[in-house]
Amino acid sequence: MSEKVPISVLIPIRNEAGNLPRCLDSIRWADEIFVVDSQSTDDSAAIARSYGAQVVQFEFNGTWPKKKNWALESLSFRHPWVFILDADEELTPDAEKEFADVVANAESKVVGYWLNRRFHFMGKWLRHAYYPNWNLRLFQHRLGRYEQLTSVDTASGDNEVHEHVIVQGETGRLKTEMNHFAFPSVEVFVEKHNRYSNWEARVALERYLRAGASTALQHEEVGFRRRLKLLSHRLPFRSTLRFLYIYIWQRGFLDGIEGYYFARLHGVYEFLCVAKTFELKKKQQKGD
Repeated sequence: MSEKVPISVLIPIRNEAGNLPRCLDSIRWADEIFVVDSQSTDDSAAIARSYGAQVVQFEFNGTWPKKKNWALESLSFRHPWVFILDADEELTPDAEKEFADVVANAESKVVGYWLNRRFHFMGKWLRHAYYPNWNLRLFQHRLGRYEQLTSVDTASGDNEVHEHVIVQGETGRLKTEMNHFAFPSVEVFVEKHNRYSNWEARVALERYLRAGASTALQHEEVGFRRRLKLLSHRLPFRSTLRFLYIYIWQRGFLDGIEGYYFARLHGVYEFLCVAKTFELKKKQQKGD
């Protein structure tokens, strides 16, 4: 296709020089690209500008809004449709035509679309563990925002972690998929999940203090995963259950040794969530 596709792409970053070229190469056909940067100290901003992206700096206030919701509220998008893409993700080549068809279909009542992600770990696409993995990423920006699961400082950084986009209207699925390179090494996996477990523990504590929270989402499978997670919070041996869920239920064993390590590391992550939540509850009870 010769003409640019009339959508706005939003990419949140901080020190993503290693990932940005692959990410931006996959969306050269997009008419508008915003890169929302948290004061990167590497060449991220220069790389983004070399691809014609607009770089906007974000300063986090410590609680809310976080980076993506701030951008949705603050940026002047040229187009009604926005697509959110992380720097460690890339779209497959068939995305261009499907995105163009979506925004050209003015008669559709669908205002948001879910995309499936392929997780890559230790240089391998995991075809079973964490697959499928649906995320609502393409939507009419005036009708969609990320849910706010907590208003406290989550000690997890300035970007949304496990929050999902909620849109005011119908949603659908796209056939095109995203490649997700979030964990190029075990070291990166551990660093990210240490931050993610901070978020999980603080959200769990707030849910505990509020005696419940809404879990309604607009995709049956995503809603099921969240209900399953909440149920697991009441069960013993959560870290073992997380390992078994990925390795047995999701058939991660078919992904070879990489699938085994992926499942085991998620078990460790679950244990961190349990331990940190317990620690926070003890501090709460002591009035710290």
